[in-house]
Amino acid sequence: MPLLDVMDCTKRFGGLTAVSLFSLSLEQGELVGLIGPNGAGKTTAFNLLTGVYAPTSGQILWNGQNIAGKRPYQIARCGISRTFQNIRLFPTLTVLENVLAAYHLHYKPTLFEAVLRTGRFVETERKIKDEALALLERFNLIQSAHELSKNLAYGEQRRLEIARALATSPKLLLLDEPAAGMNPQEKQELMVQIRSLRDDFGLTILLIEHDMRVVMGVCERLMVLDYGQTIAQGTPDEIRANPKVIEAYLGEAVAA
Repeated sequence: MPLLDVMDCTKRFGGLTAVSLFSLSLEQGELVGLIGPNGAGKTTAFNLLTGVYAPTSGQILWNGQNIAGKRPYQIARCGISRTFQNIRLFPTLTVLENVLAAYHLHYKPTLFEAVLRTGRFVETERKIKDEALALLERFNLIQSAHELSKNLAYGEQRRLEIARALATSPKLLLLDEPAAGMNPQEKQELMVQIRSLRDDFGLTILLIEHDMRVVMGVCERLMVLDYGQTIAQGTPDEIRANPKVIEAYLGEAVAA
């Protein structure tokens, strides 16, 4: 059974079809890229997978259970986490507090425990703080742990958003343009980090990225969307040579 099996999902907004008959199957441990021109429907597909939108039709099976139409927090608890094309950190919280907030998806102390600060409460808070600091260390953010997240450089905010997503203990991580705004050195480091995250955390990763050097260098399999429809899928080498993909990105040949 695939970890994630999306079957013929369509999303319409009035007369506009943003995604049409989108299908996707992900096995445990895969690292897959979802690419396409601007407006192709990539972020809409992510929004369907994470409960931001309910599909107009189709099914989204997670470990065999249909999660289409569930709320985002319910899907996050199932084990699907994401980052966003436009960064959505908590700007008035510190870097550390942003990560700690995500841990509380799975840990909710009772009012009694929180008010009286019972032994269980104190021990659990210490444990998740240690884990959060370890994540910040991994993403080279430990020196900024007590800075407000809004004061970080853009590339650092991108890394913080990935760290926060990992704090929810996902099985599937959706990365929406994680290299956006990064310089070449940061992009190279990100490519290495994405591979190591997959291996070290046992993740399955689905990635949207416009930087072809990043997506071709890190993904093992690619799917291409254009005008909301899947036009190709295959290995990076197969996608590079696919005439439909070349046409979608560069346009049709024009007669002289």
